[in-house]
Amino acid sequence: MDFKKNVIASIARHSIFALSLTLTLVACGDDSSSSAPDDSGKEGASIDVSKMSIREKVGQMFFVRPEALDTSIHWNEYAELPDFKLQKVNETMLAINKDYPIGGMILYAHNIVDESQLEAFIAEIRKLNGSPFLAIDEEGGRVARIANNENFDVPKYESMAAIAESGDPNEAYKAAFTIGSYIKEYGFDIDYAPVADVNTNPENIVIGPRAFSDDPETAADFVVSYLNGLDSAGIIGTLKHFPGHGDVKTDTHSGYAETNKTWDEMLKCEMIPFKAGIKAGAQMIMTAHIAAPKVTGNELPATLSPVILQDKLRGELGFNGVIVTDAMDMGAITTQFGNAEAAIKSIQAGVDVVLCSREFTQVFDAVVKAVENGDIKESRIDESVKRILALKNK
Repeated sequence: MDFKKNVIASIARHSIFALSLTLTLVACGDDSSSSAPDDSGKEGASIDVSKMSIREKVGQMFFVRPEALDTSIHWNEYAELPDFKLQKVNETMLAINKDYPIGGMILYAHNIVDESQLEAFIAEIRKLNGSPFLAIDEEGGRVARIANNENFDVPKYESMAAIAESGDPNEAYKAAFTIGSYIKEYGFDIDYAPVADVNTNPENIVIGPRAFSDDPETAADFVVSYLNGLDSAGIIGTLKHFPGHGDVKTDTHSGYAETNKTWDEMLKCEMIPFKAGIKAGAQMIMTAHIAAPKVTGNELPATLSPVILQDKLRGELGFNGVIVTDAMDMGAITTQFGNAEAAIKSIQAGVDVVLCSREFTQVFDAVVKAVENGDIKESRIDESVKRILALKNK
């Protein structure tokens, strides 16, 4: 795929305007009520979901790994998944998908071989029941499923921290526009980037240089610029990991993790990039599986916390876009909760999209049952489905 000249030319056209826009948006203050997600909420309100079955609606709320639809694959740890080399839609997946529609699919490095395989795989996924979004983690740096594959001739970036060292937020715009351009060309809709965490804990082994800075204002400038770059390339960006993973020492991939900060402390640090991103029009925010006991009064991961998601993110910060969980097969969830229990709690807490739930078909059925028996109000899932479909209709 030879897109480099086009990308460079496009960057030249867009970059000056984007930098001006970034600085304007960051300087506009803390009133997030005028953010772009408000518009998607209005569009969602006009979408009639009354003709959709409960299964169809629940399906929109699940974004899955390809392996979730292949019930012949059994695994205990996600580290085992590369061994299965699931790199095309097979007959088992098609059969399962007839009764289990999905709202989206995320591809990981082990699902991607080269350009021809990826393009064929995405074309097959597009035909699945549920009209799925295609998502990927392509941050740049160590988390880049395509750029870190030697079979792809696309630009590589050292890290977001290295980009921020330039002191020029337009460098983040250019990187994101380049990344967005190549993933768009391959057929993706969503990039789970940028990392909006403020890397304040030097012992943090999960975030580190994936974050732009240990200074919240600097991080905010670069986050907004990166978000604008993806948007210019036609890709939906995702602020992550709310309410901030930068001050956490332990790894949520393995087990329980928490921040000891109060909400007032987070408003002065962690929330600054998120508020700037919301002001800039972020359409999607990913939760962190970290607990914030000094905010919530309990040890629930943020992903399952109505205080974090409803009171703080929706209420105080005014975010009206799509809330997606971090992968639900991570240890911070699976070591504390059953798969179905976690999915149900996350939806009750206000999540719109449940990402990478283990034992997908059983979890799907459990959520449907929870709606049917009233444990989850149908109006609750209607809100989420409207947001998701509004985003798909843009």
